[in-house]
Amino acid sequence: MLITLFVVSSLPLLVVAQSAASLAYTPIYGACPNGFTLVRKTGSSAAGNQTLGPQEAAYISARKSNVLPNAWKTYLSNLPTNTSFPSYVSDILSNSSNAVYPNLGIACSGGGWRASMFGAGVLNALDGRNETSMALGTGGLLQAAQYITGLSGGSSLVGSLAQANFPTMEILAFGTNATDPTNAWGGWLAQINQEFPYPNNATGNNEYIQLLIEEVRGKYEAGFAVSYVDLVARDNGRHFINGTDLDNFYDASLVHGAGYTWSGVSNVSTFTSYEQPFPILVATLLSPNGNMTNVIPDSSFIVPISNPIMELNVYEMGSYDPTLAAFTPMEYLGTMNESICVTNYDQTGLIVGASGDWDTYYNTSESTLVSTAMYQMIEVLNDTLPQTNIVLDGTLFPNSFHGPSTEGTFIDAGETIIMMSDGGSDGEAVPIQPLLVKARGLDIIFAIDANQDWPNEYWSAGGSLVNTQTRINTLFPDDFSFPPVPTNTSEFIAQNLSTRPTFFGCDSSTEAPLIIYLANGGPPRGGETPLTNVAPNNVTTEQLQAFLDQTFTIATQGNPANVSAAMDPEWPACLACGVVDRARNRTGAERSGVCSSCFDRYCWNGSTYGLEVTSGASSLYASRGWWIAGMVATSSMALAYI
Repeated sequence: MLITLFVVSSLPLLVVAQSAASLAYTPIYGACPNGFTLVRKTGSSAAGNQTLGPQEAAYISARKSNVLPNAWKTYLSNLPTNTSFPSYVSDILSNSSNAVYPNLGIACSGGGWRASMFGAGVLNALDGRNETSMALGTGGLLQAAQYITGLSGGSSLVGSLAQANFPTMEILAFGTNATDPTNAWGGWLAQINQEFPYPNNATGNNEYIQLLIEEVRGKYEAGFAVSYVDLVARDNGRHFINGTDLDNFYDASLVHGAGYTWSGVSNVSTFTSYEQPFPILVATLLSPNGNMTNVIPDSSFIVPISNPIMELNVYEMGSYDPTLAAFTPMEYLGTMNESICVTNYDQTGLIVGASGDWDTYYNTSESTLVSTAMYQMIEVLNDTLPQTNIVLDGTLFPNSFHGPSTEGTFIDAGETIIMMSDGGSDGEAVPIQPLLVKARGLDIIFAIDANQDWPNEYWSAGGSLVNTQTRINTLFPDDFSFPPVPTNTSEFIAQNLSTRPTFFGCDSSTEAPLIIYLANGGPPRGGETPLTNVAPNNVTTEQLQAFLDQTFTIATQGNPANVSAAMDPEWPACLACGVVDRARNRTGAERSGVCSSCFDRYCWNGSTYGLEVTSGASSLYASRGWWIAGMVATSSMALAYI
């Protein structure tokens, strides 16, 4: 009966309404441009020949020359005047030499709407356009960052921020009230439930799902495989891409973000003027050829840590992991040879969806799967647009790395389609990996963590950092440098490393970046009712504002020397000391003054206290025996489980 409602009740509307969005979402075949290269090999950091893509390298070079010197000077001018800094702080931040000032990247974690909102609240505290942040002395770091990465809920944040032309966090969350909303940024519309926008209206929601299916029909009829994530992509278009506001959300005649490509972000004005940090979204390879013995044991994760971590930036898609070490042009995503090229495949809604395909987790047993909304949607998708031997719960891309160019290194070199899943599917929900690429030369990473690490609460406890450390030390010690962090989430909790900002790498090899870790690890120190310990499907505008406000408090409270205090008045100064520390080391100056006392208070000292804790959070994920997903479409809708 449910399928009948999905299919039949919507047909009169869909015949008229689906064409504009469907056409705008459909990939296009054409001749490849002269000199087109399908696959760029990255080289290897271990071999000393690793390179960035030429367009990325040009962007970063121009940003360093044209934007960052003034950005750092502005940040310096707003540091607290009542603090006596060591002279090297002003020497570094006021210098116009690219070789002297810090090389900063910001990572925005996964965690659904919670992560999008928490990340925005933290970025607001770092935003030089926020007068309150500037007055506190934390504003300006967002403008001074070279890179910003996003994963899952963080990809919704970073993806929408980049394509909406880098607005303030207030405008990003709530929109612009533009006179032409069909092309303007309308805000996240977080008050509307994603995928099920009609409260208590099964018929309306069924029609909406069928509408999303009809909006991907053009892609299907052009011969491309479509999956559940294509439906997510079309829903993402209404929340995270220009062209939708509260008044036109239900207008089926509009394209709702279809046709806005991720490569097209390179044409927005704040990108062409190098004002944006270079945005990178992160996903994991969902492969039938992965080594399942490399799945993190006793966990809920489904992807082996040995699978490549995939980057999706506005110019390229690929991985710097030595198990792929190759990229393909983002503008021509979907292309498999150097004669006939595909464009318009890199829909921003799809790229954001690739990074946030959390629903893959649920396809691990039939009983779990059939109880999910994803199952209902996939059933109707397969019934409406039938496909054979296609995995429907992953994000699907024609495999540009197919064939001899990657044979022997890439596990999916023999596949014609590659699949991606949520960037945290391997246990690394903070997208640090792209910021560790040695060719990028970053020495400071501001890591924002709103991922769930507790079993029955939505607090963070450093699990992603633990897993990143394990992956690098176990598999790629010569390719990436990562500072020491605790080996267990119990240590994070016992030492309160996630309830206040913590610096990692203070005394480690200078080859590894220093990590400034700020987590959603607990409520504000002042005793306010916690608002960020949630996993909402939608929030009212009042709830969203309250969430952003509380996150701002968490981001600016620091770690006071007086344990009974709510705020550390030295936190902005200590943050500045952390930001310049690797640059300080390059100049040969000794850490001194307030920076020394700050590092005593904010640095992890290497203690293993808490490692033997066995109660509460010692094992933050129950072992559920989950493995790789793969819901395969056939004419009879049979399911495949591994």
